[in-house]
Amino acid sequence: MIEFSDVTLTYTARKTPTLLDVNLHVPEGDLALLVGRTGSGKSTLLRCINGLVPHFTGGRLVGKVTVAGRDTRTNPPRELADVVGFVQQDPTNGFVTDTVEEELAYGMETIGVAPQTMRRRVEEVLDLLGLASIRHRPLLSLSGGQRQRTAIGSVLTTNPAVLVLDEPTSALDPGAAEEVLAALQRLVLDLGMTIVLAEHRLERVIQYADSVITVDSDGRVTMGPPAEMMIDAPVQPPVVELGAQLGWRPLPLSVRDARRRSAAWRADWSAQHAAHHAAHHAARQTAQQAAHPEKALPTRSFSNPWKIKRSPDPDESPSLAEIRDVVVRYGPLVALGGADLTLKSGEIVALMGRNGAGKSTLLSCLVGLISPNRGTARIGLDKVDPASLSGRELLRRVGLVPQQAGDLLYEESVEAECSQSDKDCDAAVGTTRRLLDRFSPGVDPETHPRDLSEGQRLALALSIVLAAQPPLILLDEPTRGLDYPGKAAFAATLRALAQDGHGVVMATHDVELVAEAASRVVIIADGEVVADGPTADVVVSSPIFAPQVSKILRPAPILTVGQALAAWSHLLDPT
Repeated sequence: MIEFSDVTLTYTARKTPTLLDVNLHVPEGDLALLVGRTGSGKSTLLRCINGLVPHFTGGRLVGKVTVAGRDTRTNPPRELADVVGFVQQDPTNGFVTDTVEEELAYGMETIGVAPQTMRRRVEEVLDLLGLASIRHRPLLSLSGGQRQRTAIGSVLTTNPAVLVLDEPTSALDPGAAEEVLAALQRLVLDLGMTIVLAEHRLERVIQYADSVITVDSDGRVTMGPPAEMMIDAPVQPPVVELGAQLGWRPLPLSVRDARRRSAAWRADWSAQHAAHHAAHHAARQTAQQAAHPEKALPTRSFSNPWKIKRSPDPDESPSLAEIRDVVVRYGPLVALGGADLTLKSGEIVALMGRNGAGKSTLLSCLVGLISPNRGTARIGLDKVDPASLSGRELLRRVGLVPQQAGDLLYEESVEAECSQSDKDCDAAVGTTRRLLDRFSPGVDPETHPRDLSEGQRLALALSIVLAAQPPLILLDEPTRGLDYPGKAAFAATLRALAQDGHGVVMATHDVELVAEAASRVVIIADGEVVADGPTADVVVSSPIFAPQVSKILRPAPILTVGQALAAWSHLLDPT
């Protein structure tokens, strides 16, 4: 269905090829997963499939790309629209109408689908992607996840033979992501559609892939079975990383596979857990009875012998932000309905919940972009209204990275953005650039921000905000577009900021980031806070928000690969 023959692509402004000597074949009815580091060229490869490269991007393309027998060199995107559906990283860039239903119908209008067929397909896609309840909503009023599903739906209605998706679940909550991926599976299995998707959150997708295509930083591309390709892949989801570290072969690709491989360990852990708990309790009871025989020792919870990091008690830390009985309405829609929240210095708080729950609205209140219809939002030790602050006063107190990171970028080059950021926040020269190199190494300083990949653009925006070192840092989907090494560096930065007394609040669907970095999780549903507590207490008990390692090793209170390896070593050598 899709054929690359000796393809090399070199952009005009670059000296080295982005893609080098690519030869691959994606057969009809396959779901091919594209993996690689941020900025490696995944998006370029996807755009070769529908002809955007080189017809709109420019550059020199050598070799041949064919889709359903059509040469993309002689067939521009408009002549491939009936064969290839393409969903880009930022869904808003592709919207051309005003409402969800109109957007779903627009693509069919451009290729001349009959009206009766259009109506039927719209209804089918509304149900398939869970969009029926927002069919008449303006596109500008949608949450990031709702926009993503609408963008996918607008392509599906045209009934393409090939579907190409760039980060299709990056803005979706775990439940919505599962629904979308289940829908893609049905398209592959029931309709024989060929799907190629690039995704950084591999833990969501890898078990569904028929094949894996890796793009290396030198532009070389390889393809093969998932279990074989992931052994040396430049990025690995937690389930694969755990299996690789423990030498499991074949590598597990799903939680089910990994649980089967870890069954003996979990049995040993449960036995040691019970023995440790009994011995600990008996010793304490004996000691207290000897000192106070008239008193009985109350039962205590198990003390974790692997010293898994717990959330520190923030009661003595100063408050950096307070939300009290906040109500925010968008017309008849209630985005927040009486939310209460206190944010302390030294905390990393994850706001979680389904798309449209009110997470972004809450962040907007804290940075003064929205004034509540009722209640108060205050920041700083002096509890000032953020809406009353302007310019540098606000920057010194709170920084926000929005979902669309490009909203913070306005210079003509990466170097100019970094230099201006250093000036704006009175930071030492090179501060912003050093942060950028941690998140996304090797970004060309002469590149225009609009020419960066989504992950690189996000890394630049993060660097600009963090360069100012505001006491309160707000992040809306901060790891969208970042690969695992980039997220690890980001999590380390957040922990360092928290240790220095900053308060961090991030609205995120990235459960793996939450497991690595968050000390506290707040779950919001329909504009109300429904759960608030230490990360392990909140996410382990949730089938939706639990990280992969927690699902693999439950009931052990372990959230990350690092914690799992430490626990494994302790179980093998308790001394």
